[in-house]
Amino acid sequence: MAAETGRPRPAYRRIVLKLSGEALAGSQGYGLDPSVLTRVGDELREVVKLGVELAVVIGGGNIFRGMAASAGGMERATADYMGMLATIINALALQDALEKAGCQTRVLSAIEMRAVAEPYIRRRAIRHLEKGRVVIFAAGTGNPFFTTDTAGALRAVEIGADVILKATKVDGIYSADPARDASAERLPRVTYIEVLNRRLEVMDTTAISLCMDNKLPIVVFDLTRPGNIARIVCGEPVGSIVTSSA
Repeated sequence: MAAETGRPRPAYRRIVLKLSGEALAGSQGYGLDPSVLTRVGDELREVVKLGVELAVVIGGGNIFRGMAASAGGMERATADYMGMLATIINALALQDALEKAGCQTRVLSAIEMRAVAEPYIRRRAIRHLEKGRVVIFAAGTGNPFFTTDTAGALRAVEIGADVILKATKVDGIYSADPARDASAERLPRVTYIEVLNRRLEVMDTTAISLCMDNKLPIVVFDLTRPGNIARIVCGEPVGSIVTSSA
């Protein structure tokens, strides 16, 4: 899929965007904020116009968090499956927003739910991307005890993505939580090993290890700043990047 005439040449051919459920809740903190969905849909449309093949892995924390329910006494596997179902709701909401923005979109679920989503099949996902459709991966990996961060890394490796973009509420990776520690230092570039050794909260250790083993770069950026996704795709130094060498 070629970029439109007059637009900058993208730095990446195929990307996976890891989007948390909380991001879709906006300032209300729970559920879905229609204005956020509209904005994200519009931003992703601009990325697709650049000629980039775009897949999204979505979380479900705005509706249900398996880890929290497990801590409250629910069996972990049951809680995780419930969390996977929450991601289906978010995926359908994002699909609606994307299609209203003019993007052809397919939801592929790791848990079969044929009335609302296609089952996840790797080759089918790649074919959708090649046809210029946005693919939304829902239900995590389909297995309990794995986070949607791990699902994002796994899907990115499976489809041969060039990079995984981790959307957050801060402008990159910090040495500590900048909301709690005023002395926290912003780290524009770090290695996988640094992330693991320093326990920087980028992604869980399984996801980081998977990216490290497959040399898949991770870009951590601020989703709340409009246009950031397109800037990253065009090669601008936005956020922080995790690679093999600093």
